Amino acid sequence: MFPSSAHHVYKAGSLATFSANSLDRMEPTGIFYSKPNEPVVYKVQVTTGKGLLTGTFDAISITLVGTNGESSKHLLNHVGISSAQGWVEDHEVPCDYDLGSILLIRLHKDPYSFFPESSWFCDAVRVTSPEGDVYSFPCYSWIEGYCTVSFREGAAKTASDDTHYLQRRHRREELVQKHSKYGWKEYLPAVPWCADIDSPNSMEYNIQYSFPKSTAFFGRGTMALFEAKMKGFLDKPYSWGKLEDIRKVFWFYHTPATEYVFQHWNDDEFFGYQFLNGINPILIQKCDRIPENFPVTQDMVAGPLGEHTTLREELKKGTIFLVDYKILDGLPTNPVNGKEQYVAAPLCLLHQKRTGELIPLAIQLSQHPGPLSPIFLPTDEEWIWTLAKTWVRNSEFHTHEVIAHLLRGHLMAEVFTVATLRQLPMCHPLYKLLIPHLRYSVHINVLARTYLICQGGTFDRAIAIGRKGLAVLLKKGLENLTYTHLCLPDDIEARGVTSVRNYYYRDDGLKIWDAIESYVSGIVELYYQNNLSVQRDYELQAWVCDIFTKGFLARRTSGVPSSLRSIPELIKFLTMAIFTCSAYHAAVNSGQFELGAFMPNLPSSMRKPPPQMKAPVTLNEFLDIIPEMNTTSQVLSVLWVLRNEDFDMKMLGEYDEEHFVEEEPKQLITAFQQRLAHIAEEIRKRNVSMKLPYTYLYPPNIENSTTI
Repeated sequence: MFPSSAHHVYKAGSLATFSANSLDRMEPTGIFYSKPNEPVVYKVQVTTGKGLLTGTFDAISITLVGTNGESSKHLLNHVGISSAQGWVEDHEVPCDYDLGSILLIRLHKDPYSFFPESSWFCDAVRVTSPEGDVYSFPCYSWIEGYCTVSFREGAAKTASDDTHYLQRRHRREELVQKHSKYGWKEYLPAVPWCADIDSPNSMEYNIQYSFPKSTAFFGRGTMALFEAKMKGFLDKPYSWGKLEDIRKVFWFYHTPATEYVFQHWNDDEFFGYQFLNGINPILIQKCDRIPENFPVTQDMVAGPLGEHTTLREELKKGTIFLVDYKILDGLPTNPVNGKEQYVAAPLCLLHQKRTGELIPLAIQLSQHPGPLSPIFLPTDEEWIWTLAKTWVRNSEFHTHEVIAHLLRGHLMAEVFTVATLRQLPMCHPLYKLLIPHLRYSVHINVLARTYLICQGGTFDRAIAIGRKGLAVLLKKGLENLTYTHLCLPDDIEARGVTSVRNYYYRDDGLKIWDAIESYVSGIVELYYQNNLSVQRDYELQAWVCDIFTKGFLARRTSGVPSSLRSIPELIKFLTMAIFTCSAYHAAVNSGQFELGAFMPNLPSSMRKPPPQMKAPVTLNEFLDIIPEMNTTSQVLSVLWVLRNEDFDMKMLGEYDEEHFVEEEPKQLITAFQQRLAHIAEEIRKRNVSMKLPYTYLYPPNIENSTTI
């Protein structure tokens, strides 16, 4: 996939690669350099990244390219070590004549003495002309091998803004290189395509985790497995002896939230709360009438509803809600510990009381009513009702991990990333807008495909549906995924949950959506004067088309646009992409360990089929249905790894890489950050009085991109 010539650099879509003399060979049509004889000196400032091992022992030189010509190749480091970690180096580059406006720079990376080749991360280059004009060149990329690379001046420009032939030529060369470097491939039939990368070892530096991020990721996973192994849980394919023993898997990872879950996992109020503010808050919908395949009657629910109302009255009031797992119907399963596993496709009816609590009224564990599909009620014997709720929580596990998390969070983020790397040059304003929100998205997905959802991976070893069921569920999920689902305001309206109380995912999410939309609107309106300028931006249209064809497999019924025709359409689409990669992923990812650490609240498998009658159930029978010790330990170790981390985190709105160099977008970024700070303060004040604070959409906890 990646070129291997010494004259190429592997770079995450932000520079064009040329042989050392390619610009010299360009043939302008009717344009000639003017070369005054007056010698001049340019000041050049080079900044190296602050990460570990960002410096190099290779010789680094620069060539300045302007409208009047170009400088000779000028060596920037004279002792072999260039730009150690975080260094800012100032140099003077003499030239025989005034180069005019500086359009491009070329950075040359050559061998030095006996030192072996080492990669170099260049943050930015700043050039000051003899007249005092300042030109900024954002790089933010690893330069690998002995090569010459070229960067454009940092002003954001669409293709129609380029007036000089060197700019146009550079733009074309960059896109050609991107198309050859970043390819698509089909991972599974009928699911979104992914980056054409086979393993973590075959990725270029620019889309890999940083060293601290990688160390934290693998270190946390190793420690979690080590603790479970030392306690012997990983070697015990047996039922738990007591519920309390499940808490012993991890001694050191208890938090107030995990303790709350342990104490309240079996409460009806907490069961209902999780549909609003748990890790899968996107399924609940208002119920206007009872489904035909869920024959709940007034007599069944009279007790939980209370004496002064009826089911019909509550349906009219809009206080009855439904969660339907029909997408799991008929899903294949996978043996775990050599034993068959089972999956249900429940329907769950809920009621929001006048006091605000959302409680379950009735549960049916199949889509097919009848004598062998009883409706379970809160008035049933304790452990049979608990078992029915646990089956629903098992369905939550599958729909969350495969659809809400993997499909909508990770695979969509990878689609946006690959399309951006392929179709938008670094100077494009939308590249500059999007790239901070695509950081590490490819790497985390490659890791998932390598270790979690591969043949024989965690999905096969510890999860009921296995990789085979995963493929079927992903296909079903994509077939049902629409543009409405991805756009939070539209989704809230479509599910009829605009007025349900205590829905913090909705309340916090809409505030963040509005903040992102305001920021995006400002950027778009800076660089697009009218609808026609959107329609004529062929790079933008290619980007959208890539997302439509590779992410949604050109399915028109999804409602996802294949092209954008107006400024409002562009703003909505960009807002959706940024929200999905940041806030949405945080909402469905951050609480996995907290809500799943006490396994009965989020079981990954069930070892016996759903009950077909309301026979009494004992605690020991319940323990023989939920996952065994080793299965529990494997899943909890993964959930611990996937929780949010502080190492190398860039929170939403944190743009320490200055891709935009103009003043106007910088002001918009500042306004965006201020708005997020205001939202954070509102959430902080609300959470103070809550027994279980909702923190998954607290802006400082939201990462800019899908990284974990």
